[in-house]
Formats: sequence, structure tokens, C-alpha cells
Amino acid sequence: MKSPGSHLLACKVSPEAPLCIKAVEGRQVLRQFLRLPWSLYPGDPAWVPPLILERREHISSRNPFFDHARYRAWLAYRDEKPVGRISAQIDRLHLERYQDATGFFGLLEMEDDPEVSRALLHTAETWLRSQGMRRMLGPFNLSINQECGLLVEGFDTPPMVMMGHARPYYAARLEEQGYGKAKDLLAYRISADFTLSPVMESLLARVAKRVQVRCLRRDRFPEELRILQDIFEDAWSNNWGFIPFTEREFQHVGQMLRLLVPDDLVQIAEVDGEPAAMIVAFPNVNEAIQDLNGRLFPFGWLKLLWRLKVRHPRTARVPLMGVRKQYQNSMLGAALALLVIATLQKFGVRRGVREVELSWILEDNTGTRNIIESLGGTVYKRYRIYGKDLG
Repeated sequence: MKSPGSHLLACKVSPEAPLCIKAVEGRQVLRQFLRLPWSLYPGDPAWVPPLILERREHISSRNPFFDHARYRAWLAYRDEKPVGRISAQIDRLHLERYQDATGFFGLLEMEDDPEVSRALLHTAETWLRSQGMRRMLGPFNLSINQECGLLVEGFDTPPMVMMGHARPYYAARLEEQGYGKAKDLLAYRISADFTLSPVMESLLARVAKRVQVRCLRRDRFPEELRILQDIFEDAWSNNWGFIPFTEREFQHVGQMLRLLVPDDLVQIAEVDGEPAAMIVAFPNVNEAIQDLNGRLFPFGWLKLLWRLKVRHPRTARVPLMGVRKQYQNSMLGAALALLVIATLQKFGVRRGVREVELSWILEDNTGTRNIIESLGGTVYKRYRIYGKDLG
């Protein structure tokens, strides 16, 4: 995961001070890489300082993403002060599935300086090109199954758990360097007290004899985890950019489910006794960590535990939802989606949840978008994947 050779990759003389790009190697540079956002977001009330411990784990070799991916990261300095950062990733599973010589960038943060953005992007492009890549997509932090997309609309509200935030100028800096829109990802906001229309109620009544919805069975957790993964990957397999989770990656998801998600915030729908649809809601951890300034010690972990287990967050995010392909584009498929959402709603309200984000949703996924909008959901954030041919 480390860059060979010297820390110092490039320095460019400017009228102010040299701009230097260093590979992220060693504890000091890694710490500066992780802490850079603190110097970029002062005064932004929507920014949520990430937990440093979690971010360090995310880019460590313990992340199962690195079982099938290579990674480099760089930090930009001006006059010895960090002013920007970027990573580049090559995912073997993506290349095997799509055969498109595409690499990725991510973890992008930078001051509002065209020279900084140019240097960072050029460094990532050069490395990917040297590895045989002919196109670059991003941002992905670090893969499509993790945090992805650059926020381009909705800067006035904090991001939900595992969703990103950005400064408004980031998009302009990317576009100046020849990056264009590849795909937009939408985040919907919906009140937890929505009601089903008579037409929806009638639809659910028509399938009631065939469909049962149940909570996660924690006493059969490994089996339940396999069911969730199987439904999700079947449901999403034709989606843009889809990459299946490895077994170890979904086990990592399972660890988060065990730790953070109550059983009733996971709902599985069965058709004639066979699992056919699922939905998972995560309590919005960002709501609980916003004032911790990235630190769990010495007392941050106690505050976090109390806020998650006793007070409970008032917001939640649905990151996983799916209906098996055989039911998609059918009346039964629409009923399954409505049922898991409506059942989840009941338990969420009991836990004090007032608002839910459903994200991310592909901009051209009209079926899912229509269902969410029919329940009163509105788009309140837009994330963009950018692309550029490397030649």
C-alpha cells in the first residue's frame, strides 16, 4: 500500500511558496493526511468531524477492500503546511467484471486553489496511467460499496452516516481539470410519519397472503447475513458500477450491524416462505458524534454509547435495500418495496426516529424514485461521480 521511493514526489515553485506533493508514508504524514479536513471546514456548521480512529482503520490493511485492490495516497504542502490530499485505487474485481481499464480517485480534500487541485489530480492520474489505467472515476472513498460521490447540492445540512460532505468549490476545481459528470447519486429525505395512500394499502392487501415481513433473527445471525447479501447482490447486479461484496467485506458490514443496528431496523420480506426483499436502516451515528471533534478518548466513547443506546438518534439512513430481480418491474415487486419500507417505519417511529435518508439512489432508477416520492420523499442532496479519460 505504500509508495516506493522518496516521500517527496514533486515541488512546483509559485510566487507564494513551493507546492510539494508527498506520498503518505509514516505516522506523521498519515496523521496530517487524516487531520487535514479540520483546517478546511472551520465555520461550516454542516461538517461532521469524522472519528479519527475509524478513518485510520478505513485506510489500513485491515480494510477487506485491500484484499483485491491497490492504493496510493498523497498530501500536498505549501510552505510545509498541508493544503490538499488525494488517493488513487485500482480494484481488481472491477477490472475483472468490466474490462474497462478504469482506476479511481478518492479521499479528496483541498484548499480553494487551482494549483493545488491540478497537482493532486495530476499525481493520481500519473500513477494510474503508469499502472495501465485509461480512465479515472471518483471520488470513491474507497469503493462503490463504501462512501462515494462528490456533494454538489445540499451543502446546508450535515451528511448522514457513511455519506460525504464537501466545499462548494470542489466541483469547479474538478471541472477545470477536464472532469465531467459520469453519474449522479441522490439522497432522499422522508419524514418518519408518512402515510400510505388508499391505493398502496389496497396493493398490500392483495399480496398479504403470499408475503410475510420479519425482523432480523439475531440468534441466526450468520444465516441472516448471507440472506441479506444474497438479496442485495441479486437486486443490484445490473446497476451502474455494481461490484459484489466479498465474503470478508460483507462480514465487515455484519460487524457494524451487530454493533449499531437493532434487530427491528432490519426487515426481510418473504414470498411463499422464500426471502425476496430486504431493508436495513442505520441509526445516524453522525448525529451522535458531531461534537466529539473526531475523538473517542477519554470520554467521547461514553457519550457515543449513551447517545446510541439510551437517547437514540432522531435520524436514520437506509443504505441497503433491495428486491430480487425476478420481482422487479412487477406489481408484486412494488408491493415488496412498500412493505419493507412501511414495516421499518413502524419500528423506527417507536424508537423516536423522526426523519430518514434513503441513499444513495441512482438518478436514472425511476422505479425506486417513484416509490420514494409517492411516500413524500424529496431529493435534498446530490452526489456526483466524475470521470476523465487518461489517454
